Amino acid sequence: MISNHGVRRCATRPQRGFTLLELMIVVVIISVLAAIAIPAYGRYAYRARRVDGQELLLRIASAQERFYATNNKYGPLSGANGLGYTDPAISEKGYYAVASVASADPAGNSSQAFIAIATPISSQATDLCGALTINHAGVKTPGPASASSNSNGSCW
Repeated sequence: MISNHGVRRCATRPQRGFTLLELMIVVVIISVLAAIAIPAYGRYAYRARRVDGQELLLRIASAQERFYATNNKYGPLSGANGLGYTDPAISEKGYYAVASVASADPAGNSSQAFIAIATPISSQATDLCGALTINHAGVKTPGPASASSNSNGSCW
């Protein structure tokens, strides 16, 4: 192209698109964010699904107390004289299986104590809290694996 003064100029187009370096920087930033976010979301999901087992444990403990008020002893989950649950009872969303055991209390009185144990199953099986329990005195305890600080909050 020749200008008005006889000097030849090259016609240049403005650059469009991204360079490979810019693209690689974006990929690295997204990778770092994903490396932080995905484990945090996984811990949150375990904590959210834990409510399914806690709710069933509380319903079974309440049913045991009603049974005790009527029969002066704690009863089995299933059977003709039971609480009306299957044994083991599966939580509503299927993340926990609960078994309840009526036993003698520390003084030796038969069927005067119970413990209900919610064992995580399916996708909840690798939860750091492990099994959740509640007993006749209302004491709620997590499983032994919950001592780890990676459980993302208290198990109960």
